[in-house]
Amino acid sequence: QVQLVESGGGLVQAGGSLRLSCAASGRTVSAYVMGWFRQAPRKEREFVAAVNWNGISTYYDASMKGQFTIPRDNTKNTVYLQMNSLKPEDTAVYYCAAGSSLNGAQRSYDFWGQGTQVTVSS
Repeated sequence: QVQLVESGGGLVQAGGSLRLSCAASGRTVSAYVMGWFRQAPRKEREFVAAVNWNGISTYYDASMKGQFTIPRDNTKNTVYLQMNSLKPEDTAVYYCAAGSSLNGAQRSYDFWGQGTQVTVSS
């Protein structure tokens, strides 16, 4: 079992940056692929980015690559989502997830956090 707790959300102006954190606990956390997803109001949850167990291989949604990065620190059992040049359309609840495959399919992720709200004002 893996427990995930997100933090770092909040209100930011358009053009600003924000870094989300996802603290993981449980057995062999460092062996999991870690991913970030988001869900905007009245929209389906969508994939943002993922990183493999050693932090070297990453995978991004094509529309978000270059704007977001997903560093990982296994010594702290924490994965981050660095978000730059934020736009109002980035407003969403952001979820952290742990899984076994480096891809954007939600079914590949077995454990989920509760989410953290990010609001970008214009």
